[in-house]
Amino acid sequence: MSAIAARTSRIRIGILVSSNTFRHPALLLKEAVTVDHISDGRLILGIGTGWNEDEHRRYGIDLPEPAERVDRFEEAIEVISALMRQERTTFEGRFYRLDDARLRPPPIQRPRIPILIAAHRPRMLRIAARYADQWDSFAAMPGTATDGVETELAARIARLDAACREVGRDPTEIRRSTWAGSDALNSVAAYRAFVDRHRRLGFTDFSTVLPSAGHEPILRVVATTVIPELRDAAAALGAGPAGG
Repeated sequence: MSAIAARTSRIRIGILVSSNTFRHPALLLKEAVTVDHISDGRLILGIGTGWNEDEHRRYGIDLPEPAERVDRFEEAIEVISALMRQERTTFEGRFYRLDDARLRPPPIQRPRIPILIAAHRPRMLRIAARYADQWDSFAAMPGTATDGVETELAARIARLDAACREVGRDPTEIRRSTWAGSDALNSVAAYRAFVDRHRRLGFTDFSTVLPSAGHEPILRVVATTVIPELRDAAAALGAGPAGG
């Protein structure tokens, strides 16, 4: 990301998403602040619990059970948020501890680097409602973080909105992002339909997975023509980005 930040000047940069199991959250934040400085404040800090068993096994990284992963994640978000909010932070959790820690240098972005939280199930949606600047979710897909998720996107949105209201937060404060999978790249019309359908659900930002062989010509048209058109239309309506 630092290399991309140094070679660009306008695009926002981020990972969708970093696994909390890979690093201590304070170290992750220090790395993020470096990218934020190199990019002159264009970073989005994407983070999730971690889920890929095979990835963890291959690299010898422990992958706790789901409940513990969420426990760890909630503490990690508390640590990251506190370090960006306070001059000095002391934190005593079950998994993470800070003793009079200071974030030096602070990030360029104020009041903090935007936090993107990937959340698909009820407890993670409650955490996103409390801490996220952007929330990411997508339809259930085998072999991904949504494998086995039974609720549709509309139901997850309703839970997120309800959780926001429970903590006294306006749900519209949170940007909402989702993936356009390979089906959306079968044609330009399919991509436009995907964006239109998800915009009506309240999604503000769209990312596109790398297509399988044969989709490259459509992706090129989508990237060079359709996304700029949708982005301009969204900006005219004050809706923000339409793709990326």
